[in-house]
Amino acid sequence: MAERSQTAPEAGNDMGNDEAIGGNVSKYIVLPTGYCGQPKKGHLIFDACFESGNLGRVDQVSEFEYDLFIRPDTCNPRFRVWFNFTVENVKESQRVIFNIVNFSKTKSLYRDGMAPMVKSTSRPKWQRLPPKNVYYYRCPDHRKNYVMSFAFCFDREEDIYQFAYCYPYTYTRFQHYLDSLQKRNMDYFFREQLGQSVQQRQLDLLTITSPENLREGAEQKVVFITGRVHPGETPSSFVCQGIIDFLISQHPVARVLREHLVFKIAPMLNPDGVYLGNYRCSLMGFDLNRHWLDPSPWAHPTLHGVKQLIVQMYNDPSSTSFNRDAVKAGTGRRFLGGLLDHTSYCYTLEVSFYSYIIGGTTAAVPYTEEAYMKLGRNVARTFLDYYRLNPMVEKVAIPMPRLRKEKPPPYKCPLLRGSASNYPNGKGDKKSSVNHRDPSNSF
Repeated sequence: MAERSQTAPEAGNDMGNDEAIGGNVSKYIVLPTGYCGQPKKGHLIFDACFESGNLGRVDQVSEFEYDLFIRPDTCNPRFRVWFNFTVENVKESQRVIFNIVNFSKTKSLYRDGMAPMVKSTSRPKWQRLPPKNVYYYRCPDHRKNYVMSFAFCFDREEDIYQFAYCYPYTYTRFQHYLDSLQKRNMDYFFREQLGQSVQQRQLDLLTITSPENLREGAEQKVVFITGRVHPGETPSSFVCQGIIDFLISQHPVARVLREHLVFKIAPMLNPDGVYLGNYRCSLMGFDLNRHWLDPSPWAHPTLHGVKQLIVQMYNDPSSTSFNRDAVKAGTGRRFLGGLLDHTSYCYTLEVSFYSYIIGGTTAAVPYTEEAYMKLGRNVARTFLDYYRLNPMVEKVAIPMPRLRKEKPPPYKCPLLRGSASNYPNGKGDKKSSVNHRDPSNSF
């Protein structure tokens, strides 16, 4: 059924706040005030009722301008950053200004050249909007909230356009990726379900190593990697995929790493938040990266499962020389650093939503999906240096991959505790003035 848009809220009017946002818009048709009849081309239809979607409300300001409200994270109104929605029923050459009016963050890379992502049905590859069309500012008309405005021109009437904060990486995409790896039947790749989320989604645990390392009594150095504890930090999943892709490859470095190390990877710690389109929280509104100290098996089941495994793997808690800042209490790095002794090390890899700096220059280069995954592949390679395994590469020949005939014995607690690494995901970067080709004839 068609719905009519509300008139633009006045400054200070309660209609301009987030209290009226109860969920995502679903095929919401914006009709001009006073219009009667069937919707016409150019009467935009907004939708966010899909996996990882987020758009809570649409107000038409004028014929060309729309105020868009991010739906807050479920059960936690504090976090309003991630957006991901579609627009259809457009008119060719229709120009619009979209104002996302209720960001919860005061600092944003939108001030430094970052731009929203866009794709359409006829151009399914994500592209960044031109930075010259994007503005981030504090707006007195919206209770001095921070607003990100961008101009856009629709150029193909039959297309459905999709806009997002950053490259989406959904739970379903992740499951399809793991399914495809499992079908390859590699004898050094093992997938198991460590637990389930509150909404019964899988918490996958991957083990990548030579089968000989899993035999009873084998000396083990363990690298434990986690990702996507914050659902809106999608670069984490691309980096994790890059790490996995490299570790399972036939590259000589990957073979040496598998022969000498045991990689345990939990790539998606917050599958419910990812599915729901939250930015930082789980279904129940918890920032999971603040609940490592005492995770509840019913409220934080994914953290509980990972913590139980790490405790099982390492039964000798001792002191740590890592950061003891109270602000970071309960985070993965602080918890693991306090649990493990001086033979183990915990790190957080932070990756920008926007760009990276080329070594030896000040030039900022915007990330692409492939660039994030390349970063993951390079991260995996660094373990060769970390464990001083470089001389072993020269001795490795490249064999044909083997098929797994039977499942090796279940994982045992390591006799030698190695490095435990925690890779949540990314935030800041430096500003960039890089301009991009306009993908949609925007003005």
